[in-house]
Amino acid sequence: MLTPDQAKTMLSLQHSMNTKVDPDWMQARYPYLRAVAIEGAEAIEHHGWKWWKKQELDLPQLQMELIDIWHFILSELLLRSHDNGVDPQQALHNALRASESISRVQFDDSDYKLTEIDLLSKLELLIGLSVASRIELAVFASIMADCQLDWTELFRQYVGKNVLNMFRQDKGYKSGVYKKVWNGREDNEYLVEIIHTLDASSVDFKEAIYEALEAAYPETGI
Repeated sequence: MLTPDQAKTMLSLQHSMNTKVDPDWMQARYPYLRAVAIEGAEAIEHHGWKWWKKQELDLPQLQMELIDIWHFILSELLLRSHDNGVDPQQALHNALRASESISRVQFDDSDYKLTEIDLLSKLELLIGLSVASRIELAVFASIMADCQLDWTELFRQYVGKNVLNMFRQDKGYKSGVYKKVWNGREDNEYLVEIIHTLDASSVDFKEAIYEALEAAYPETGI
């Protein structure tokens, strides 16, 4: 499970990112769980599901989709905590603790035992739950395990992707100025290399990521 410091860092980063995109994001009440559903469908694409053509599971991209999903889950948790007047860090801790004892989920008049359904079925379940405005961290954690992603690695990749999103905004992503391809490679590829050369336990982990992205980013001639 996440440590208290990791949870605090993630929630703080998510709030900062949402505020950068829209200072009034809490009042705007964006459909974050709809975004979870869409990202879940993209994860299915990276897994491969088409029986009429050859497809191979792309694990790194599948993991990246889970990181994107986690961004939106945290955003929804922040919104709900605000609405209910509770501390978001405590709410996240309670939800994670409760999820550890959940092995089956009831949905749409069916009973899903998480140890008995495959990854594709779990992704479909995540999508359905999200459309129904339900957050079930036990389902997300089970998907993580199937994708060889533990909470420590989720933290590392989450912080990296959050910093990249912040970097994109700073460089004009919203206005269309920013380009995701640098010298023939996507910025995500640079990010993967960067986060695995840095110490995720360092207090300046996120600052070091930003500095490394800044050093790699070609300001002209992209």
